[in-house]
Formats: sequence, structure tokens, C-alpha cells
Amino acid sequence: MKEETIKFAIVGCGHIGKRHAAMIEQHPEAEVVALCDIKPKEKLDLVGFSRLPFYNSINALLKNHPESRVINICTPNALHADQALIALQANKSVVIEKPMDISSEKCREVILESRRMNKQVFCVMQNRYSPPSVWLKNIMEENRLGKIYMVQINCFWNRDERYYHKHTWKGTKKLDGGTLFTQFSHFIDMMFWLFGDIKNIRSTFHNFSHNGLTEFEDSGYINFDFVREGTGSFNFTTSVYEKNLESSITIIGEKGTVKVGGQYMNEVVYCNIKGYNMPELAPSNPPNDYGSYKGSAANHHFIIENVVDTLKGRGHATTTAEEGLQVVDMIERMIKAGKKHLLPF
Repeated sequence: MKEETIKFAIVGCGHIGKRHAAMIEQHPEAEVVALCDIKPKEKLDLVGFSRLPFYNSINALLKNHPESRVINICTPNALHADQALIALQANKSVVIEKPMDISSEKCREVILESRRMNKQVFCVMQNRYSPPSVWLKNIMEENRLGKIYMVQINCFWNRDERYYHKHTWKGTKKLDGGTLFTQFSHFIDMMFWLFGDIKNIRSTFHNFSHNGLTEFEDSGYINFDFVREGTGSFNFTTSVYEKNLESSITIIGEKGTVKVGGQYMNEVVYCNIKGYNMPELAPSNPPNDYGSYKGSAANHHFIIENVVDTLKGRGHATTTAEEGLQVVDMIERMIKAGKKHLLPF
């Protein structure tokens, strides 16, 4: 056994939970001590992790593994906050997969409990770690673009019957919550991280191709103003044929224009800034590969590294619970402001 490791336990052993486990095991100062899922162990394809103790409830896991210091919550969206509360009350820090929850009220409960217990809450927003994102954050902090006029974010993805299987939580209002929560909350996080909060929200939603597959819209146009300055739009769909088209952000400012694009916002497409030469960026990581469909850049190892560094006093949380709450709150307001033109389910 590794010495002086941060001991993690994983709640939820689907694709993302197994990715968390793999990234933890690759870190020299971290290890996984137990797994948990409501499904039987033999149905979870836990290749490489079958040696680990396995439980069907978070309470059983916590009871049997007092040595665990961090609980990673990788379950359906609507369970995140409730399970984080259970872990916090057991005196554990938590890592919560995106989104933090589908209820801002529940997110606030998590924050209050983390303060009461003096424990850390880490929210997974992996887009912040990609080289183009870090570069965008730097030029915003340096005010390279001057006054911000317009921001446009486009997320045009494919999520069809290969993704929305029947008899799963995906596509349900109760556990999934909606396309903005499950597919695109980390892009809304990017927008908040770079430009701050929004106001004067106007939304229109449609369900073009997911009738019978989802209980909510698959596409939307959202317009708003930033509280600080400038106007913006967030346009999304999961109705793109066969495969993802793009995830992009275009920023038009007083002193320059930039666009970061690619399938998962992984490359600088355009940069024209007054008196500025574009630096050469490190390559982005490949996307998460789910077989028949792909997700955003595979940056989970950065998240585990951040957790270890923070708990060992070498850094601070990259995405805080307060920021996780802000994203959920923004999505709630976007949905509330929406005019829905949905075909019957």
C-alpha cells in the first residue's frame, strides 16, 4: 500500500465513476479504498477494480471505511447534493461530478454543511483545465480585449438513442434535470468563470428529435446581458446528426476578437488582439470517449491532482461549491425564463 496517500471512495460506478477511480489510482499520492453502486457488482464491468470492497449503499461504505477521506459522488444529477450531505455529515470531503445538483436550494444546503463540518467540497468542471480555457482566463484577467461587447457560445452535439437508453436515469426530469444540466453545465461554468453572472435572460426551447427519449427540450436559444458588461447568447442542441459538431465561444471586445472552437472547445480558431501575439499553447487532451459518442476533454486527472494538492495544503480548490451553486442557479433562471415550443412526448 502506498504511504501517506489521500484515500478516496467512489459512489456511482458508471463510466464517469470508473474514470474517477482510474485517475485516482494513477496519482502517486492517492488511492481508492472502496466502491459503491446500487447495481450488482458483476453488472458494472469493474475490470481493474474488482479487488476493491464494494457496497450497495453509501451508508454501508462510510460505516466500513472510516479511513476514507474523500467521497467522489458520480451518481445521477439529482442525487448529488443528498449524497454529498451524507458524506459531509460523516466528516468527509467530497468531489461532486457536474452538475453540483439540479436544485440550487440543495446546493446551498451542501455549502452550509461543508462550513459546519469544516470540510472541502470540490465541483467537477473539467473545461477550466484545458489550455485554451486557461489562455482565455489569462487574457480576460489582463483585460487584453478591453470592454466586452458580445459573447456567443454554441454547443452543437449529438445525443441520440445510443445515449438515451430506456430504463436509465438519463432523459428523465426527476434524475437528469435537463440538457443544460447534464450536457452543457461545464460550458455555462466557463461562461461564468470568464464573464460573471447574467441578467435579463430570454430563452426559447424546442424538442426536435428526442420525443420518447427525453422528458425535456433538446435545443435552445438563450440571450442575456452580463451583470458586469456586454451581452451574450448560449445556443445549444443535442440533435446534431450522428456526431458532435462543435462547442465554441466567440468573444468580441473593444480591443480584439477571439474564438475558441472544435468539438469540445479545444482549439483557438481565431485571435486578433491589438498589440498581442498569440502564444503557442500546449495541446488539449482528447475527448472522453463513450464508444458511440464523445464528451468534453478528458481532464479528470487535473481534478484529482487539485483535490490532493488542496488537502495537503499545497493549493486551493479550482472550482468551489459556491461556483457550483452559481452554475445551477444560472441554469434554473435560464429554464424559468424559457418559452417552450415542445412537441408532445
